[in-house]
Amino acid sequence: MYILGISAYYHDSAAALIKDGELIAAAQEERFTRKRHDHDFPLSAVQYCLQEAGIDIGQVDYVSFYDKPLLKFERIMVTYLATFPWSFPSFIKAMPMWLHQKLWIPNDIKKKLGYHRKVLFTEHHESHAASAFLVSPFEEAAILTLDGVGEWATATMGKGEGTNIEILREINFPHSLGLLYSAFTYFLGFKVNSAEYKVMGLAPYGEPKYVDLIKDNLISIKEDGSFRMNMKCFAYDYGLTMTNKNMNKLFGIPVRKSEGPLEQIHKDIAASVQKVTEEIVLRMCRALHALTKSRNLCMAGGVALNCVANGRVIKETPFENVFIQPAAGDAGGALGTAAFVYHALLGKERRTPMKHAYWGPLYSNEEIGKFLDEHGIIYEKLPDEEFVKKTARLIDSQNVVGWFQGRMEFGPRALGARSILADARNPANKDVVNMKIKFRESFRPFAPAVLEEKASEYFELDRESPYMLLVAQVREGKKTIPAVTHVDGSARIQTVSRETSPLFYDLIRSFDELTGCPVIINTSFNVRGEPIVCTPKDAYLCFMRTNMDYLAIGNYLLDKKDMKPLGDDIDWQKEYELD
Repeated sequence: MYILGISAYYHDSAAALIKDGELIAAAQEERFTRKRHDHDFPLSAVQYCLQEAGIDIGQVDYVSFYDKPLLKFERIMVTYLATFPWSFPSFIKAMPMWLHQKLWIPNDIKKKLGYHRKVLFTEHHESHAASAFLVSPFEEAAILTLDGVGEWATATMGKGEGTNIEILREINFPHSLGLLYSAFTYFLGFKVNSAEYKVMGLAPYGEPKYVDLIKDNLISIKEDGSFRMNMKCFAYDYGLTMTNKNMNKLFGIPVRKSEGPLEQIHKDIAASVQKVTEEIVLRMCRALHALTKSRNLCMAGGVALNCVANGRVIKETPFENVFIQPAAGDAGGALGTAAFVYHALLGKERRTPMKHAYWGPLYSNEEIGKFLDEHGIIYEKLPDEEFVKKTARLIDSQNVVGWFQGRMEFGPRALGARSILADARNPANKDVVNMKIKFRESFRPFAPAVLEEKASEYFELDRESPYMLLVAQVREGKKTIPAVTHVDGSARIQTVSRETSPLFYDLIRSFDELTGCPVIINTSFNVRGEPIVCTPKDAYLCFMRTNMDYLAIGNYLLDKKDMKPLGDDIDWQKEYELD
Protein backbone atom coordinates (compact mmCIF):
# COMPACT_ATOMS: atom_id res chain seq x y z
CA MET A 1 0.00 0.00 0.00
CA TYR A 2 1.35 3.40 -1.06
CA ILE A 3 0.28 6.63 0.65
CA LEU A 4 1.46 10.02 -0.62
CA GLY A 5 1.47 12.93 1.84
CA ILE A 6 1.50 16.53 0.64
CA SER A 7 2.03 19.88 2.36
CA ALA A 8 1.63 23.06 0.31
CA TYR A 9 0.46 26.66 -0.05
CA TYR A 10 1.89 28.18 3.12
CA HIS A 11 5.67 27.70 3.24
CA ASP A 12 8.11 24.81 2.79
CA SER A 13 5.90 22.68 0.55
CA ALA A 14 6.91 19.02 0.56
CA ALA A 15 5.94 15.48 -0.37
CA ALA A 16 6.48 12.16 1.41
CA LEU A 17 5.73 8.62 0.29
CA ILE A 18 5.25 5.60 2.56
CA LYS A 19 4.95 1.98 1.45
CA ASP A 20 3.29 -0.48 3.83
CA GLY A 21 4.06 1.87 6.69
CA GLU A 22 7.74 2.36 5.75
CA LEU A 23 9.00 5.79 4.67
CA ILE A 24 10.41 5.54 1.13
CA ALA A 25 11.14 9.15 0.17
CA ALA A 26 10.55 12.71 1.37
CA ALA A 27 11.74 16.10 0.14
CA GLN A 28 10.93 19.81 0.13
CA GLU A 29 9.91 21.42 -3.14
CA GLU A 30 12.45 24.24 -2.71
CA ARG A 31 15.35 21.84 -3.34
CA PHE A 32 14.13 21.17 -6.88
CA THR A 33 12.79 24.59 -7.88
CA ARG A 34 15.62 26.49 -6.15
CA LYS A 35 13.07 28.90 -4.63
CA ARG A 36 13.75 29.33 -0.93
CA HIS A 37 10.82 28.11 1.22
CA ASP A 38 8.81 27.43 -1.96
CA HIS A 39 5.10 27.28 -1.04
CA ASP A 40 3.70 26.16 -4.40
CA PHE A 41 2.28 22.73 -5.10
CA PRO A 42 5.21 20.26 -4.64
CA LEU A 43 5.01 18.69 -8.09
CA SER A 44 8.77 18.11 -8.37
CA ALA A 45 8.93 16.59 -4.88
CA VAL A 46 6.01 14.29 -5.71
CA GLN A 47 7.65 13.21 -8.96
CA TYR A 48 10.87 12.45 -7.09
CA CYS A 49 9.02 10.35 -4.49
CA LEU A 50 7.22 8.31 -7.15
CA GLN A 51 10.47 7.84 -9.08
CA GLU A 52 12.29 6.70 -5.94
CA ALA A 53 9.60 4.04 -5.38
CA GLY A 54 9.52 3.05 -9.05
CA ILE A 55 5.78 3.65 -9.38
CA ASP A 56 3.36 6.04 -11.07
CA ILE A 57 0.51 7.99 -9.51
CA GLY A 58 -1.98 5.29 -10.52
CA GLN A 59 -0.36 2.91 -8.03
CA VAL A 60 -0.85 5.28 -5.08
CA ASP A 61 -3.69 4.09 -2.85
CA TYR A 62 -4.26 7.33 -0.94
CA VAL A 63 -3.17 10.95 -1.29
CA SER A 64 -3.46 12.94 1.93
CA PHE A 65 -3.12 16.69 2.57
CA TYR A 66 -1.61 18.05 5.77
CA ASP A 67 -4.38 20.38 6.89
CA LYS A 68 -8.06 21.14 6.37
CA PRO A 69 -8.46 24.18 4.11
CA LEU A 70 -12.15 24.77 4.88
CA LEU A 71 -11.46 25.00 8.60
CA LYS A 72 -8.53 27.32 7.96
CA PHE A 73 -10.71 29.47 5.68
CA GLU A 74 -13.32 29.66 8.44
CA ARG A 75 -10.70 30.95 10.89
CA ILE A 76 -9.45 33.54 8.40
CA MET A 77 -12.96 34.84 7.61
CA VAL A 78 -13.98 34.98 11.27
CA THR A 79 -10.79 36.87 12.09
CA TYR A 80 -11.18 39.33 9.22
CA LEU A 81 -14.77 40.06 10.25
CA ALA A 82 -13.75 40.54 13.88
CA THR A 83 -11.00 43.01 12.95
CA PHE A 84 -12.79 44.89 10.12
CA PRO A 85 -12.10 47.53 8.76
CA TRP A 86 -8.39 47.24 9.67
CA SER A 87 -8.33 43.80 8.03
CA PHE A 88 -9.60 44.98 4.65
CA PRO A 89 -6.19 45.34 2.87
CA SER A 90 -5.12 41.89 4.06
CA PHE A 91 -8.49 40.44 3.04
CA ILE A 92 -8.17 41.85 -0.49
CA LYS A 93 -4.67 40.41 -0.84
CA ALA A 94 -5.53 36.96 0.53
CA MET A 95 -8.84 36.23 -1.19
CA PRO A 96 -7.66 35.63 -4.80
CA MET A 97 -5.42 32.71 -3.78
CA TRP A 98 -8.15 31.24 -1.56
CA LEU A 99 -10.91 31.54 -4.16
CA HIS A 100 -8.82 30.31 -7.08
CA GLN A 101 -6.64 27.71 -5.41
CA LYS A 102 -6.68 26.93 -1.69
CA LEU A 103 -10.39 26.08 -1.52
CA TRP A 104 -10.07 23.64 -4.41
CA ILE A 105 -7.17 21.50 -3.25
CA PRO A 106 -8.77 18.09 -4.10
CA ASN A 107 -9.32 19.27 -7.67
CA ASP A 108 -5.86 20.81 -7.72
CA ILE A 109 -4.22 17.54 -6.62
CA LYS A 110 -6.21 15.45 -9.10
CA LYS A 111 -5.47 17.82 -11.98
CA LYS A 112 -1.76 18.33 -11.29
CA LEU A 113 -1.01 14.69 -10.54
CA GLY A 114 -3.56 12.93 -12.74
CA TYR A 115 -4.91 11.26 -9.60
CA HIS A 116 -8.46 9.90 -9.75
CA ARG A 117 -9.20 8.62 -6.27
CA LYS A 118 -10.44 10.35 -3.12
CA VAL A 119 -8.12 12.90 -1.46
CA LEU A 120 -7.96 12.71 2.35
CA PHE A 121 -7.28 15.53 4.82
CA THR A 122 -5.86 15.59 8.32
CA GLU A 123 -5.86 18.55 10.67
CA HIS A 124 -2.63 20.54 10.73
CA HIS A 125 -1.65 19.67 14.29
CA GLU A 126 -2.72 16.05 13.80
CA SER A 127 -0.17 15.96 11.00
CA HIS A 128 2.50 17.46 13.25
CA ALA A 129 1.67 15.04 16.06
CA ALA A 130 1.73 12.06 13.70
CA SER A 131 5.04 13.18 12.16
CA ALA A 132 6.60 12.98 15.62
CA PHE A 133 4.90 10.08 17.39
CA LEU A 134 4.06 7.57 14.66
CA VAL A 135 7.67 7.45 13.37
CA SER A 136 9.23 7.59 16.86
CA PRO A 137 10.74 4.58 18.63
CA PHE A 138 8.12 4.83 21.41
CA GLU A 139 5.08 2.59 21.83
CA GLU A 140 3.53 5.32 23.98
CA ALA A 141 4.49 8.96 24.49
CA ALA A 142 3.32 12.44 25.35
CA ILE A 143 3.07 14.68 22.29
CA LEU A 144 3.66 18.45 22.14
CA THR A 145 3.12 20.45 18.94
CA LEU A 146 3.88 24.17 18.71
CA ASP A 147 3.86 26.45 15.67
CA GLY A 148 2.36 29.65 14.25
CA VAL A 149 -1.11 28.40 13.43
CA GLY A 150 -2.83 25.53 11.65
CA GLU A 151 -6.58 25.77 11.19
CA TRP A 152 -7.39 27.22 14.65
CA ALA A 153 -4.87 25.45 16.88
CA THR A 154 -1.44 26.96 17.53
CA ALA A 155 -0.32 24.41 20.14
CA THR A 156 -1.54 21.01 21.27
CA MET A 157 -0.82 18.59 24.08
CA GLY A 158 -1.57 14.98 23.33
CA LYS A 159 -0.91 11.33 24.04
CA GLY A 160 0.07 8.60 21.63
CA GLU A 161 -0.41 4.87 22.21
CA GLY A 162 0.21 2.29 19.52
CA THR A 163 -1.42 3.72 16.41
CA ASN A 164 -3.75 6.07 18.28
CA ILE A 165 -3.21 9.81 18.82
CA GLU A 166 -5.42 11.75 21.23
CA ILE A 167 -5.29 15.54 21.51
CA LEU A 168 -5.91 16.43 25.17
CA ARG A 169 -5.56 20.22 25.19
CA GLU A 170 -5.01 22.95 22.64
CA ILE A 171 -4.40 26.68 22.39
CA ASN A 172 -6.13 28.52 19.57
CA PHE A 173 -5.43 31.53 17.35
CA PRO A 174 -4.61 34.39 17.84
CA HIS A 175 -2.78 33.15 20.93
CA SER A 176 0.37 31.62 19.50
CA LEU A 177 3.92 31.08 20.75
CA GLY A 178 5.11 30.62 17.17
CA LEU A 179 3.53 33.90 16.08
CA LEU A 180 4.93 35.69 19.13
CA TYR A 181 8.42 34.57 18.07
CA SER A 182 7.72 35.44 14.42
CA ALA A 183 6.45 38.88 15.44
CA PHE A 184 9.76 39.57 17.15
CA THR A 185 11.57 38.13 14.13
CA TYR A 186 9.81 40.77 12.04
CA PHE A 187 10.39 43.52 14.62
CA LEU A 188 14.12 42.73 14.64
CA GLY A 189 14.33 43.06 10.86
CA PHE A 190 14.44 39.39 9.85
CA LYS A 191 12.18 37.50 7.47
CA VAL A 192 9.15 35.76 9.00
CA ASN A 193 8.78 31.98 8.45
CA SER A 194 12.39 31.91 7.35
CA ALA A 195 14.76 33.59 9.80
CA GLU A 196 13.44 32.80 13.28
CA TYR A 197 16.68 30.88 13.88
CA LYS A 198 18.56 34.17 13.47
CA VAL A 199 16.76 35.50 16.54
CA MET A 200 17.83 32.38 18.43
CA GLY A 201 21.43 32.86 17.25
CA LEU A 202 21.41 36.54 18.17
CA ALA A 203 19.97 36.00 21.67
CA PRO A 204 23.24 35.00 23.45
CA TYR A 205 24.76 38.37 22.49
CA GLY A 206 22.15 40.16 24.59
CA GLU A 207 20.75 40.31 28.12
CA PRO A 208 17.09 39.35 28.71
CA LYS A 209 16.26 42.83 30.03
CA TYR A 210 12.76 42.91 28.58
CA VAL A 211 11.30 39.68 29.90
CA ASP A 212 9.05 41.45 32.39
CA LEU A 213 8.06 44.04 29.78
CA ILE A 214 6.97 41.25 27.44
CA LYS A 215 5.11 39.35 30.15
CA ASP A 216 3.40 42.47 31.51
CA ASN A 217 2.32 43.86 28.12
CA LEU A 218 2.29 41.17 25.44
CA ILE A 219 1.60 37.72 26.87
CA SER A 220 0.25 36.34 30.14
CA ILE A 221 1.54 32.89 31.06
CA LYS A 222 -0.10 30.44 33.45
CA GLU A 223 1.68 27.83 35.53
CA ASP A 224 0.67 25.04 33.11
CA GLY A 225 2.21 26.88 30.16
CA SER A 226 -1.09 28.01 28.68
CA PHE A 227 -1.04 31.66 27.69
CA ARG A 228 -3.01 34.54 26.23
CA MET A 229 -1.69 37.27 23.96
CA ASN A 230 -2.49 40.95 24.43
CA MET A 231 -3.07 41.84 20.78
CA LYS A 232 -2.63 45.62 21.14
CA CYS A 233 0.93 45.48 19.75
CA PHE A 234 0.38 42.83 17.08
CA ALA A 235 -1.05 43.11 13.57
CA TYR A 236 -0.81 39.54 12.30
CA ASP A 237 -4.51 38.89 12.93
CA TYR A 238 -5.64 41.69 10.62
CA GLY A 239 -2.76 43.32 8.77
CA LEU A 240 0.07 42.83 6.31
CA THR A 241 2.71 43.18 9.04
CA MET A 242 3.36 41.24 12.25
CA THR A 243 3.44 44.21 14.66
CA ASN A 244 2.00 47.72 14.80
CA LYS A 245 3.10 51.14 16.08
CA ASN A 246 2.29 50.16 19.68
CA MET A 247 5.22 47.73 19.61
CA ASN A 248 7.49 50.58 18.54
CA LYS A 249 6.24 52.67 21.46
CA LEU A 250 6.64 49.79 23.92
CA PHE A 251 10.33 49.30 23.13
CA GLY A 252 11.08 52.89 22.10
CA ILE A 253 12.49 51.92 18.70
CA PRO A 254 11.08 51.41 15.19
CA VAL A 255 11.06 48.09 13.35
CA ARG A 256 14.66 47.42 12.34
CA LYS A 257 15.34 47.62 8.61
CA SER A 258 16.40 44.29 7.18
CA GLU A 259 20.01 45.28 6.49
CA GLY A 260 20.21 47.96 9.17
CA PRO A 261 22.73 47.95 12.02
CA LEU A 262 22.24 45.48 14.86
CA GLU A 263 22.41 47.47 18.08
CA GLN A 264 22.56 46.22 21.65
CA ILE A 265 18.85 46.78 22.18
CA HIS A 266 18.09 44.38 19.31
CA LYS A 267 20.28 41.75 20.93
CA ASP A 268 18.62 42.30 24.30
CA ILE A 269 15.14 41.99 22.77
CA ALA A 270 16.19 38.74 21.07
CA ALA A 271 17.51 37.40 24.39
CA SER A 272 14.26 38.37 26.10
CA VAL A 273 11.82 36.73 23.66
CA GLN A 274 14.02 33.63 23.60
CA LYS A 275 13.86 33.39 27.40
CA VAL A 276 10.07 33.85 27.41
CA THR A 277 9.76 31.13 24.76
CA GLU A 278 11.88 28.72 26.78
CA GLU A 279 9.81 29.40 29.90
CA ILE A 280 6.55 28.61 28.09
CA VAL A 281 7.93 25.43 26.49
CA LEU A 282 9.26 24.19 29.84
CA ARG A 283 5.98 24.89 31.64
CA MET A 284 4.00 23.13 28.90
CA CYS A 285 6.29 20.10 29.05
CA ARG A 286 5.97 19.81 32.83
CA ALA A 287 2.18 20.13 32.61
CA LEU A 288 2.09 17.54 29.82
CA HIS A 289 4.14 15.12 31.91
CA ALA A 290 1.75 15.57 34.84
CA LEU A 291 -1.16 14.96 32.47
CA THR A 292 0.18 11.82 30.76
CA LYS A 293 2.67 10.38 33.29
CA SER A 294 4.75 9.25 30.29
CA ARG A 295 8.53 8.92 30.32
CA ASN A 296 8.63 9.72 26.60
CA LEU A 297 8.02 12.98 24.72
CA CYS A 298 7.55 13.59 20.99
CA MET A 299 7.72 17.13 19.57
CA ALA A 300 6.93 18.78 16.24
CA GLY A 301 5.85 22.11 14.78
CA GLY A 302 8.11 25.03 13.90
CA VAL A 303 8.83 25.94 17.53
CA ALA A 304 10.31 22.45 17.99
CA LEU A 305 13.21 23.67 15.83
CA ASN A 306 14.20 25.98 18.70
CA CYS A 307 17.11 23.81 19.77
CA VAL A 308 18.01 26.01 22.76
CA ALA A 309 14.57 25.37 24.26
CA ASN A 310 14.90 21.69 23.35
CA GLY A 311 18.18 21.45 25.23
CA ARG A 312 16.47 22.77 28.34
CA VAL A 313 13.57 20.32 27.91
CA ILE A 314 16.10 17.49 28.08
CA LYS A 315 17.75 18.85 31.24
CA GLU A 316 14.89 20.47 33.14
CA THR A 317 11.73 18.39 32.64
CA PRO A 318 10.80 14.91 33.93
CA PHE A 319 10.82 13.35 30.46
CA GLU A 320 13.56 10.75 30.10
CA ASN A 321 13.39 10.20 26.34
CA VAL A 322 12.65 12.81 23.68
CA PHE A 323 12.11 12.43 19.92
CA ILE A 324 11.87 15.58 17.80
CA GLN A 325 10.83 15.27 14.17
CA PRO A 326 13.84 16.53 12.13
CA ALA A 327 11.49 18.15 9.60
CA ALA A 328 9.50 19.70 12.44
CA GLY A 329 8.01 22.54 10.38
CA ASP A 330 5.39 22.40 7.66
CA ALA A 331 7.51 20.14 5.44
CA GLY A 332 7.18 17.39 8.04
CA GLY A 333 3.41 17.68 7.77
CA ALA A 334 3.64 15.75 4.50
CA LEU A 335 5.11 12.78 6.35
CA GLY A 336 2.70 13.26 9.25
CA THR A 337 -0.47 13.19 7.16
CA ALA A 338 0.65 10.04 5.30
CA ALA A 339 1.56 8.28 8.57
CA PHE A 340 -1.73 9.36 10.18
CA VAL A 341 -3.76 7.85 7.34
CA TYR A 342 -1.86 4.55 7.38
CA HIS A 343 -1.65 4.03 11.13
CA ALA A 344 -4.37 6.08 12.85
CA LEU A 345 -7.14 5.95 10.23
CA LEU A 346 -6.50 2.52 8.73
CA GLY A 347 -5.26 1.04 12.01
CA LYS A 348 -2.22 -0.66 10.50
CA GLU A 349 0.66 -1.50 12.83
CA ARG A 350 3.75 0.64 13.14
CA ARG A 351 6.97 -0.80 11.83
CA THR A 352 10.49 0.63 11.59
CA PRO A 353 10.98 3.94 13.44
CA MET A 354 12.64 6.89 11.72
CA LYS A 355 16.38 6.49 12.37
CA HIS A 356 17.78 9.13 10.03
CA ALA A 357 16.78 12.06 7.82
CA TYR A 358 18.31 10.98 4.50
CA TRP A 359 15.18 10.61 2.35
CA GLY A 360 16.02 12.79 -0.65
CA PRO A 361 17.61 12.08 -4.05
CA LEU A 362 20.77 10.00 -4.44
CA TYR A 363 23.27 10.46 -7.27
CA SER A 364 25.56 7.55 -8.09
CA ASN A 365 29.26 7.87 -8.87
CA GLU A 366 28.41 7.08 -12.48
CA GLU A 367 25.90 9.94 -12.67
CA ILE A 368 28.29 12.37 -11.01
CA GLY A 369 31.19 11.29 -13.25
CA LYS A 370 29.05 11.73 -16.36
CA PHE A 371 28.07 15.23 -15.25
CA LEU A 372 31.69 16.22 -14.60
CA ASP A 373 32.95 14.76 -17.89
CA GLU A 374 30.18 16.35 -19.96
CA HIS A 375 31.23 19.76 -18.70
CA GLY A 376 34.97 19.20 -18.92
CA ILE A 377 35.47 19.61 -15.16
CA ILE A 378 38.86 18.51 -13.81
CA TYR A 379 38.76 16.07 -10.90
CA GLU A 380 40.64 13.41 -9.00
CA LYS A 381 38.79 10.15 -8.40
CA LEU A 382 39.75 8.14 -5.32
CA PRO A 383 38.56 4.92 -3.63
CA ASP A 384 36.52 5.38 -0.43
CA GLU A 385 39.27 4.98 2.17
CA GLU A 386 41.79 7.18 0.38
CA PHE A 387 39.08 9.72 -0.49
CA VAL A 388 38.07 10.07 3.16
CA LYS A 389 41.66 10.32 4.41
CA LYS A 390 42.62 12.96 1.86
CA THR A 391 39.51 15.03 2.65
CA ALA A 392 40.39 14.86 6.35
CA ARG A 393 43.91 16.11 5.55
CA LEU A 394 42.48 18.97 3.51
CA ILE A 395 40.28 20.08 6.42
CA ASP A 396 43.26 19.82 8.78
CA SER A 397 45.19 22.06 6.33
CA GLN A 398 42.49 24.74 6.82
CA ASN A 399 40.64 24.19 3.57
CA VAL A 400 36.87 24.62 3.39
CA VAL A 401 35.29 21.61 1.70
CA GLY A 402 31.90 21.19 0.04
CA TRP A 403 30.63 17.68 0.88
CA PHE A 404 28.01 16.09 -1.41
CA GLN A 405 27.32 12.45 -0.51
CA GLY A 406 24.41 9.99 -0.50
CA ARG A 407 20.74 10.87 -0.19
CA MET A 408 19.77 14.46 0.53
CA GLU A 409 18.45 15.36 3.97
CA PHE A 410 14.73 15.93 4.68
CA GLY A 411 14.22 19.00 6.86
CA PRO A 412 16.06 22.29 7.29
CA ARG A 413 19.41 20.93 8.56
CA ALA A 414 22.37 19.65 6.57
CA LEU A 415 23.47 16.47 8.32
CA GLY A 416 26.49 15.35 6.34
CA ALA A 417 24.90 14.70 2.94
CA ARG A 418 24.79 18.27 1.60
CA SER A 419 27.25 20.05 3.90
CA ILE A 420 30.12 22.53 4.00
CA LEU A 421 32.91 21.37 6.30
CA ALA A 422 35.84 23.08 8.03
CA ASP A 423 38.17 22.75 11.03
CA ALA A 424 36.39 23.57 14.30
CA ARG A 425 39.71 24.18 16.11
CA ASN A 426 40.53 27.33 14.15
CA PRO A 427 38.61 30.34 15.52
CA ALA A 428 39.11 32.20 12.23
CA ASN A 429 37.00 29.64 10.40
CA LYS A 430 33.81 31.03 11.90
CA ASP A 431 34.30 34.31 10.05
CA VAL A 432 35.83 32.65 6.97
CA VAL A 433 32.81 30.42 6.42
CA ASN A 434 30.25 33.05 7.42
CA MET A 435 31.59 35.91 5.35
CA LYS A 436 33.45 34.30 2.42
CA ILE A 437 31.44 31.13 1.85
CA LYS A 438 27.92 31.60 3.16
CA PHE A 439 27.75 35.41 2.72
CA ARG A 440 25.71 35.73 5.89
CA GLU A 441 25.65 37.63 9.20
CA SER A 442 28.75 37.27 11.36
CA PHE A 443 26.79 36.60 14.57
CA ARG A 444 25.36 33.31 13.33
CA PRO A 445 26.96 30.23 14.93
CA PHE A 446 28.05 26.98 13.32
CA ALA A 447 27.20 23.49 14.46
CA PRO A 448 29.71 20.83 15.43
CA ALA A 449 29.45 17.36 13.93
CA VAL A 450 30.98 14.94 16.43
CA LEU A 451 31.50 11.20 16.60
CA GLU A 452 28.55 9.86 18.60
CA GLU A 453 30.67 7.90 21.07
CA LYS A 454 32.83 10.95 21.86
CA ALA A 455 30.10 13.59 22.13
CA SER A 456 29.90 13.48 25.93
CA GLU A 457 33.66 14.12 26.17
CA TYR A 458 33.22 17.50 24.49
CA PHE A 459 29.67 18.53 25.39
CA GLU A 460 27.38 18.38 28.41
CA LEU A 461 25.13 15.93 26.60
CA ASP A 462 24.15 12.46 27.76
CA ARG A 463 22.36 11.26 24.61
CA GLU A 464 22.51 11.22 20.84
CA SER A 465 21.52 14.30 18.83
CA PRO A 466 21.50 13.11 15.21
CA TYR A 467 19.32 15.92 13.84
CA MET A 468 21.16 18.98 15.20
CA LEU A 469 18.13 19.85 17.37
CA LEU A 470 19.73 20.04 20.82
CA VAL A 471 21.95 22.74 22.30
CA ALA A 472 24.33 21.93 25.13
CA GLN A 473 27.34 23.58 26.76
CA VAL A 474 30.87 22.82 25.61
CA ARG A 475 32.75 21.20 28.49
CA GLU A 476 35.18 23.39 30.38
CA GLY A 477 38.17 21.26 29.48
CA LYS A 478 37.29 21.22 25.77
CA LYS A 479 37.59 24.82 24.66
CA THR A 480 39.67 23.64 21.71
CA ILE A 481 36.78 23.99 19.24
CA PRO A 482 36.14 27.78 19.23
CA ALA A 483 34.68 27.87 15.70
CA VAL A 484 31.60 25.92 16.89
CA THR A 485 31.38 27.38 20.41
CA HIS A 486 28.81 30.16 20.61
CA VAL A 487 29.40 33.33 22.62
CA ASP A 488 27.60 31.80 25.63
CA GLY A 489 29.71 28.62 25.55
CA SER A 490 26.99 26.52 23.90
CA ALA A 491 26.84 24.48 20.70
CA ARG A 492 24.08 23.07 18.48
CA ILE A 493 25.25 19.49 18.25
CA GLN A 494 25.03 16.79 15.61
CA THR A 495 26.15 13.37 16.79
CA VAL A 496 27.25 11.12 13.93
CA SER A 497 26.94 7.34 13.97
CA ARG A 498 28.40 4.90 11.49
CA GLU A 499 25.08 3.06 11.25
CA THR A 500 23.25 5.96 9.63
CA SER A 501 26.09 8.05 8.10
CA PRO A 502 28.97 5.66 7.30
CA LEU A 503 31.05 7.88 4.99
CA PHE A 504 30.55 11.04 7.05
CA TYR A 505 31.42 9.09 10.20
CA ASP A 506 34.58 7.71 8.58
CA LEU A 507 35.62 11.22 7.56
CA ILE A 508 35.30 12.57 11.10
CA ARG A 509 37.05 9.48 12.48
CA SER A 510 39.93 10.01 10.02
CA PHE A 511 40.11 13.64 11.11
CA ASP A 512 40.17 12.49 14.74
CA GLU A 513 42.97 10.01 14.03
CA LEU A 514 44.94 12.76 12.29
CA THR A 515 44.37 15.58 14.80
CA GLY A 516 43.05 14.08 18.04
CA CYS A 517 39.81 16.06 17.56
CA PRO A 518 36.54 14.20 16.72
CA VAL A 519 34.68 17.45 15.90
CA ILE A 520 34.35 19.44 12.67
CA ILE A 521 32.24 22.39 11.49
CA ASN A 522 29.13 21.26 9.62
CA THR A 523 26.96 23.87 7.92
CA SER A 524 24.48 23.60 5.08
CA PHE A 525 25.72 23.49 1.48
CA ASN A 526 24.19 26.73 0.22
CA VAL A 527 24.66 30.47 0.33
CA ARG A 528 22.43 32.91 2.14
CA GLY A 529 18.98 33.14 0.57
CA GLU A 530 19.24 29.91 -1.43
CA PRO A 531 18.00 26.39 -0.61
CA ILE A 532 20.45 23.62 0.26
CA VAL A 533 21.89 22.06 -2.91
CA CYS A 534 20.18 18.99 -4.31
CA THR A 535 21.92 17.94 -7.54
CA PRO A 536 25.56 17.72 -8.67
CA LYS A 537 24.92 20.80 -10.82
CA ASP A 538 23.64 22.75 -7.78
CA ALA A 539 26.72 21.70 -5.80
CA TYR A 540 29.15 22.66 -8.56
CA LEU A 541 27.57 26.08 -9.11
CA CYS A 542 27.56 26.85 -5.36
CA PHE A 543 31.18 25.67 -5.11
CA MET A 544 32.22 27.93 -7.98
CA ARG A 545 30.35 30.99 -6.72
CA THR A 546 31.92 30.92 -3.26
CA ASN A 547 35.40 30.78 -1.80
CA MET A 548 35.22 27.06 -1.00
CA ASP A 549 38.58 25.38 -1.62
CA TYR A 550 37.50 21.85 -2.54
CA LEU A 551 34.37 19.94 -3.54
CA ALA A 552 34.12 16.31 -2.39
CA ILE A 553 31.30 14.92 -4.53
CA GLY A 554 30.78 11.17 -4.70
CA ASN A 555 34.30 9.78 -5.00
CA TYR A 556 35.47 12.80 -6.98
CA LEU A 557 37.61 15.58 -5.51
CA LEU A 558 37.59 18.99 -7.20
CA ASP A 559 40.31 21.56 -6.43
CA LYS A 560 39.21 25.18 -6.93
CA LYS A 561 42.68 26.00 -8.28
CA ASP A 562 42.04 23.63 -11.21
CA MET A 563 38.65 25.08 -12.09
CA LYS A 564 37.93 27.29 -15.09
CA PRO A 565 36.01 30.41 -13.95
CA LEU A 566 32.28 30.18 -14.66
CA GLY A 567 32.39 33.58 -16.34
CA ASP A 568 34.48 32.09 -19.16
CA ASP A 569 31.94 29.37 -19.83
CA ILE A 570 29.00 30.70 -21.89
CA ASP A 571 27.03 27.43 -21.65
CA TRP A 572 27.12 27.48 -17.84
CA GLN A 573 25.95 31.07 -17.74
CA LYS A 574 22.95 30.32 -19.98
CA GLU A 575 22.07 27.18 -18.06
CA TYR A 576 22.18 29.02 -14.73
CA GLU A 577 20.09 31.97 -15.97
CA LEU A 578 17.38 29.68 -17.33
CA ASP A 579 16.88 27.99 -13.94
